[in-house]
Amino acid sequence: MAQQVVYNGTGRRKDSVARVFLVPGTGKITINKKSAEEYLPFANLILDLKQPLVMTETEGSYDVNVNVHGGGFSGQTGAIRHGIARALLTVDPDFRDVLKRAGMLTRDSRMKERKKPGLKKARKASQFSKR
Repeated sequence: MAQQVVYNGTGRRKDSVARVFLVPGTGKITINKKSAEEYLPFANLILDLKQPLVMTETEGSYDVNVNVHGGGFSGQTGAIRHGIARALLTVDPDFRDVLKRAGMLTRDSRMKERKKPGLKKARKASQFSKR
């Protein structure tokens, strides 16, 4: 039996971590054993995670299998996009220029700010009352 080629990449965004596996195939996207349309509630999120494939003109030539956990839908989509971009680099290092120019390879370091003592949230204070 012939060994199937699998390219992988890890993406992170906010509290989400995505392990992405690219397998030569028809372009099917599976997230946590569900289809992307079934897993993600908004169509614009699906378009967002397909961006690296569209920019490198490889959409439809790889099946994308993803294990993702942590965060919400937006953070998970960003993590998957980052993972796909990293996995595409292992497919062909020539994609680096296109992906780098689009900012797909840069890990978005923005995180939730921690809660401070005496406040309700990170910056939200209780309402001031003179009396």
